[in-house]
Amino acid sequence: MSIEQQDSPIFSIQKIYIKDISFENPNAPEIFTSAASQPKIEMNLGVTNRQLDEENWEVALKISVLARESESERVLFEIEVEQAGIFYIKNIPVEHIAPVLAVECPAIIFPYTRQIVSQLTVDGGFMPLLLEPFSFGAAYENSLKQQQAQQPLN
Repeated sequence: MSIEQQDSPIFSIQKIYIKDISFENPNAPEIFTSAASQPKIEMNLGVTNRQLDEENWEVALKISVLARESESERVLFEIEVEQAGIFYIKNIPVEHIAPVLAVECPAIIFPYTRQIVSQLTVDGGFMPLLLEPFSFGAAYENSLKQQQAQQPLN
């Protein structure tokens, strides 16, 4: 192996897995006999990461969804999914590690999580909930802008 090959950046997926999953249907079966209205959906999304060793990182995407009836506010269902991946990252410049962990890794995990949420809602007796595509790049840029705005000027 040449020196150039030894120093080239490497990024690969080692494993994608579910860390935690929960589906609650607290008002079943009565919820299925009432008139159906357009549900009101609240969704939260978070990304965390931790370094496992010199070259492996765990990135976790946590999504929570709360669906309520529009008129009565009764809970239809509640979902929490934490899906993670182990990513091999080597020879990537330090200044690029944060964007890889905050943008690239969760963008890889998201389609898997989206499928799980959709299947959970179907298995729970509801229409599939298809999460809208999410721009992790835009979210990362916004968080950088917020951090810069909070820093005191010298």
